[in-house]
Amino acid sequence: MDIATIIGLVGALAFIVMAMLFNGDIGLYVNVPSIFIVFGGSLFVVLASFPLAQFLGSGRVVAKAFVFKIEAPQDLIDKAVEMADSARKGGFLALEETEVTNRFFRKGIDMLVDGHDADVVRNTLQKDIDLTYDRHVKSANIFQTMGDVSPAMGMIGTLIGLVAMLANMDDPKAIGPAMAIALLTTLYGTFIANVICVPIVNKLNLRMEQEKLNQELMLDAVLGIQDGQNPRIIEGLLKNYLAESKRVEEEV
Repeated sequence: MDIATIIGLVGALAFIVMAMLFNGDIGLYVNVPSIFIVFGGSLFVVLASFPLAQFLGSGRVVAKAFVFKIEAPQDLIDKAVEMADSARKGGFLALEETEVTNRFFRKGIDMLVDGHDADVVRNTLQKDIDLTYDRHVKSANIFQTMGDVSPAMGMIGTLIGLVAMLANMDDPKAIGPAMAIALLTTLYGTFIANVICVPIVNKLNLRMEQEKLNQELMLDAVLGIQDGQNPRIIEGLLKNYLAESKRVEEEV
């Protein structure tokens, strides 16, 4: 569970609601036509922009912003050093029974056990990295598009409200509801974009980069093991993937 995502979103929502309450009844900020224009309009514009299966699967993607498990790079390095030591002592077949929970890492080790050439291993795993990253980018684009569309839908609602207001200047009772649509659609569109979509997209991009970095680390580990490099050399190479502060801590 990513506590930062939850605290951030809940905190932002709480401060917005408190500001509304300080200004009077929160019901003043609820307008059904504005909700239809911004929420409904944005949702269907995004649906028109992506394949149906990708759109429907976006719920699984957004879950990564809240719940995401990934191995610490140092744990992967330790595992790689352990396997490199086993391979030097007993050959690649000694890796067959090694417990590797990461599917990408397991795939690379299995290719070593099966005797594939280094170029085949490198190209296969690199292709896997690229395709995985591309799928994640396409999924994050749904929320990026939602963040781009919702303010525009808010502006459309604002124009609708202004047109309705100007068309009924002779009827004071009609000016208030029309003005509410004009203002609240802008509020809703800005809220969706900046309070919901932007944080989720940023967190998903962070997850993608973390996963890609780990996969590149594992690719170098597999190639180092296949090349028969000394486990300490492999460890030194892979520690370049750690932040400098982490490298210093390990050396100490």
